[in-house]
Amino acid sequence: MSDSICRWGFLGAAAIARKNWKAIRLSGNGRVAAVASRSVERAQCFIDECAAEAPQSEPAVAMGSYEELIRSDDIDAVYIPLPTGIRKPWVIAAAEAGKHVLCEKPVGVNTKQVREMLDACRAANVQFMDGVMFDHSQRIEDVSHALHHDHVVGKLRRINTHFSFCGDDSFLESNIRANHELEPHGCLGDLGWYCIRFTLWAAGLQMPERVSARTITAIGNPQGQPHVPGEFSAELQFGEGLSATFYCSFLTSNQQTAVVSGDRGHLTIDDFVLPFYDSQAHWATHDHALEIENCRWNFNRKTQSRSSVGYASGEPNSQEVQMVRRLATCALHNKLDLRYPELTLKTQLILDACRRSAIANGDWVNVDAVAG
Repeated sequence: MSDSICRWGFLGAAAIARKNWKAIRLSGNGRVAAVASRSVERAQCFIDECAAEAPQSEPAVAMGSYEELIRSDDIDAVYIPLPTGIRKPWVIAAAEAGKHVLCEKPVGVNTKQVREMLDACRAANVQFMDGVMFDHSQRIEDVSHALHHDHVVGKLRRINTHFSFCGDDSFLESNIRANHELEPHGCLGDLGWYCIRFTLWAAGLQMPERVSARTITAIGNPQGQPHVPGEFSAELQFGEGLSATFYCSFLTSNQQTAVVSGDRGHLTIDDFVLPFYDSQAHWATHDHALEIENCRWNFNRKTQSRSSVGYASGEPNSQEVQMVRRLATCALHNKLDLRYPELTLKTQLILDACRRSAIANGDWVNVDAVAG
């Protein structure tokens, strides 16, 4: 391995991989060394199209099999955007080959799978990280500090997140996120993963004690496979009076909002997953006041607009660039950051509890009961 450049290999040519290609190009400490796909031609087409927008000083090599890439001595870290249903053996194979792993989310079909992947990475002394980009943004650090050090909203009482977009008929019929074999968690895995992750950050990484959840609307594809959640909601209960709720959907218009409420105010974000296009990421705190004087009742707005440094995407300080730069730093210095596998495991534990509750028609499920 070079002292300054992490050599990345991509297992697959998914659409999101294009964003991470550019992120690696902008990171300053990495380059895409190889891309593997179902055929060399498909891999080369992906490389050519990405390099046309974000060229590298050294060209990436196209490979026709995932095994070839994982065996390569010219790869230090592997990015794995493969579908959830088939991902586990490739994560483990990459770890056993000594490759650091950036893995798309949801990470596994269940907690047992995720533990096996994380154990393999730990045994091989390689970094594991899932693909939640906002984990690496300046905004999530600023919001977390404001909530838990500055106590800007006082004692936390409620966390509310919503992440949705409205898929068209072709999405609902043929997209892999509606395919039980490939993406068994549907919108809960694709969108709810982010809601759960933000809830963890807002709660200071403490775990909920129990959850109650429902699949509001199930969707499927014409091949007659089992349905997956297309619209999902959950209620989470923590200790000390804190509760949370989230809603995620493939059937509702584009929204990605978060509200954190305390006994002295509340905090809002309108774009907690993918920031609106700007050179800063915005958020706000509020302490509105109802003022009563005889017959006059005035509800006065008291809002403090805040922002954190960081472009929405495609710039050196954007969140996806910070993500790949951070993993590459771990790889280059052989120093693991254990916060990220911990975040992955906690998120999967909550997701699994939500699925079990939904199957039980919303019955309360203890999160630690699905820790196996």
